[in-house]
Amino acid sequence: MKSTITELKYEALSQHKIPLSFYLDKDVVSIAKKILGKVIVTHFNGIFTAARIVETEAYKGAVDKASHAYNNRRTNRTEIMFAQGGKAYVYLCYGIHHLFNVVTNVEGIPHAVLIRGAEPLAGIEEMLLRTLKHKADHTLTKGPGNVSKALGIYTKHSGLDLLSNEIFIADDGYKLKASEILATTRIGVDYAAEDALLPYRFIIKGNAFVSGKKMINDPRI
Repeated sequence: MKSTITELKYEALSQHKIPLSFYLDKDVVSIAKKILGKVIVTHFNGIFTAARIVETEAYKGAVDKASHAYNNRRTNRTEIMFAQGGKAYVYLCYGIHHLFNVVTNVEGIPHAVLIRGAEPLAGIEEMLLRTLKHKADHTLTKGPGNVSKALGIYTKHSGLDLLSNEIFIADDGYKLKASEILATTRIGVDYAAEDALLPYRFIIKGNAFVSGKKMINDPRI
């Protein structure tokens, strides 16, 4: 189903922010699935960009060997994961890629959803400038590093409230059929032993902005 918002402009999307209750759900895997199709909106320094979420991965905190917070590991970087849901967790991968995650669950439970792929909707010219690309093909926001770069999200934004006016996720009425969603194992978590086999990755079938299956392992330390 197409968006029920006539024009996907900042003012309209800001009226449809996902409520805090969505992020406080205790089932991070369910959230990773339900957040597909929702719209990430950024508004930094007066610049508006938006993209529809098409690929996610759930990370189940203390019991998940693929999570930064496995065994309740708390560091300066991961401390935001222990906050109440509805915050941004942005970390640097390989010293290059800024990866945007959505913190979920109640305070003290470090669950998070990594946004791996998104389809550009607004501010595409600005996305091209940010990514130094010349055309808006599927590589623009394919893969978590590209998503963050195109939307202007960096580690300095870690901890921002996802109900703020700078960054939020909106529900524009776009609906997916169950048959359009596929659950798979996560990418680049071979180090997580048996947890690498968990079907915690969700994608919109056939979407060109879903990232490939082959990826260098992400040392989530």
